[in-house]
Amino acid sequence: MTQLAKYTLLLFLTLIAPLPASSQETSTDWAAPLINAARTQIGVTLIYDGSYQRLDFPNGDIPRQRGVCTDVVIRALRDAHGVDLQAKVNADMKAHFSSYPKIWGLSRPDSNIDHRRVPNLITYFKRHGADAPMSDNPQDYLPGDIVTWMLRPGTPHVGIVSDKLDPQSGNPLIIHNIGWGTRENDILFAYEMTGHFRPENGNY
Repeated sequence: MTQLAKYTLLLFLTLIAPLPASSQETSTDWAAPLINAARTQIGVTLIYDGSYQRLDFPNGDIPRQRGVCTDVVIRALRDAHGVDLQAKVNADMKAHFSSYPKIWGLSRPDSNIDHRRVPNLITYFKRHGADAPMSDNPQDYLPGDIVTWMLRPGTPHVGIVSDKLDPQSGNPLIIHNIGWGTRENDILFAYEMTGHFRPENGNY
């Protein structure tokens, strides 16, 4: 084989070689456990309860039979990847309190409730590079993505994009708690979308 032929073959093999496993699988490796952790809440969290409660810190939670939409995300990230949004949001708010919404009249961070408020999660995700484009194309929403909506004025909502599609619409299902406990159904385009978030290399 001539030197040119060897070079051509080497170049060809380089071009067709698969990406390293870590590059190919990061998204799936991150998303699958997150989705499974969210899905295990179905049938467990049955009551919508947004009342203010004192929590342990870090990793504080209310009883799993109860919760709000943010608790689906908080619990899934903790269970799947050990990501504690209570601690992360609290630390970021302590350092950058002026960057967070002034909706609730607080003068300082409150680790009992801050991470359970959708506007605070939106701010945290954006500040940490997880912001992804919003569109009306369902294929732009990947399993494990986090999406936020405004159900009606003053009522924000958040959920996790599932790895299952609705058989009729073709939209990815959303795992969320909109008021009747954790469920998995098609609401991706049912309300005004306010945010789309995807972790960079699986890290918020």
